[in-house]
Amino acid sequence: MRPVVGRSTIAVRKRPILTPANHGQRARRIIRVMQIDRFMFAQGLALAPMAGVTDRVFRKHCRVLGAAMTTGEMVSSKPDLRATRKSMKRLDFSGEPSPRVVQIAGGDATDLAEAARANADAGVDIIDINFGCPAKKVCRKAAGSALMADAEAAAQIFQAVVAASPVPVTLKMRTGVSADRINAPRIARYAQEAGITALAVHGRTRDQHYQGVAEYETIAAVKAAVSIPVWANGDIDSPAKALAVKQATGADGLMIGRAACRRPWLFGQIAAALADRAVPAPPDLATEREWLLGLIEQIHDFYGEDQGVRIARKHIAWLLERRPAHVATANALMQAEGSARQRRLVDGYFQAVDQHSP
Repeated sequence: MRPVVGRSTIAVRKRPILTPANHGQRARRIIRVMQIDRFMFAQGLALAPMAGVTDRVFRKHCRVLGAAMTTGEMVSSKPDLRATRKSMKRLDFSGEPSPRVVQIAGGDATDLAEAARANADAGVDIIDINFGCPAKKVCRKAAGSALMADAEAAAQIFQAVVAASPVPVTLKMRTGVSADRINAPRIARYAQEAGITALAVHGRTRDQHYQGVAEYETIAAVKAAVSIPVWANGDIDSPAKALAVKQATGADGLMIGRAACRRPWLFGQIAAALADRAVPAPPDLATEREWLLGLIEQIHDFYGEDQGVRIARKHIAWLLERRPAHVATANALMQAEGSARQRRLVDGYFQAVDQHSP
C-alpha cells in the first residue's frame, strides 16, 4: 500500500461571497482551491464523466466555458476492449490541456490495475475509478456502482490500482447501493487509506439511478470522514444551488453532469458566484448559435459523417429543451441526415427564433 504524501492538498482561504439566502448581504464563506499532485483546480469546478457525452470535443468546450477539470468517458478495463475504435475515441486527448483524466470501469482488480498503468504510460495525468455508474449493463458485470455492495472488495481494488498507477488515482462513487445500504463514508475511508487522492460523491444510491432528488447529508458525512479533497455531485443546476450545496456539504469542489449538457456556460456562472463576482447572463441568441454550430461541426470532424450526425443529435435535443420548437421543426432537426444539412437546419432554426423574438 502506497502512502499519500504530497499527492493532494486543500488550500483554504476566506473571502466574502454572496449566498442565495442573504438577499445581497455579505457573508463569510470558505473557498477551497483543490490540488491533486501538481494540478490546481480553481474553485474545484469539474465536469462529471458521462458516457456518450464527455468526448474530447465537449470537454474542450467546457474548459473554455469555465470547467477547471474534465474527465473523459469511462473506458473498459478489459484488455480485449482497450484497443477498440470506441475506446480509442474515448482515449483521444489530443490538443487538450492538462490534466488529462481517464475514468476506468470494471470489476476485476487486476484488470483495473493494468488499465491504470497502461493509460498512465500513454500520457494520462490522473486515473479515475468508476464506482458510480448505475446502468444495468454495467452493474450486471459487477462494475460501476455495483462495486459499492462489498466495501472490503472495494478496498482491494483501490490498493491494486494505486499500487500500479504512477499517476494520482481518484474515485467517483454514489452514496451506496440502496437507501438501507448507505456506506459511502466507509468506502471513502478505505479509499483514503489505500492512497486515493480525491473522490467525488453523487448524492444518490445505485437503486435511484437519476430518479428523485440528490441528498447531501451523506456527502457531508464523507467530507467529515476523510481529509482528501471531495467533490459534491448531483442536481447542481444553478449558481444558487451550487452555493447551497457547498454550504450543506463542506465539499472542496463541485462536479456538474447533466446540467452542463444542457447549459455548459453554467461553469462560468457558478465560478463567478463562488468568487463573489456578478453572475453573467446566459449567452444571447447569436452567441449560443455560434457556440452550438461550432460544437456540431467539431463533432462531425471528430467522428466522421454518419456517427457525427448521430452524436450531434444529443446536443440538438438539449437545444430544443432550452428553446422549444414546433413539433414538425423539432422532428426535422432530429431526423436530419448528412452533416451539412444538419448544420443548415440548426442555423435556420436560430434565424427563425431570432425573427420571432420580441
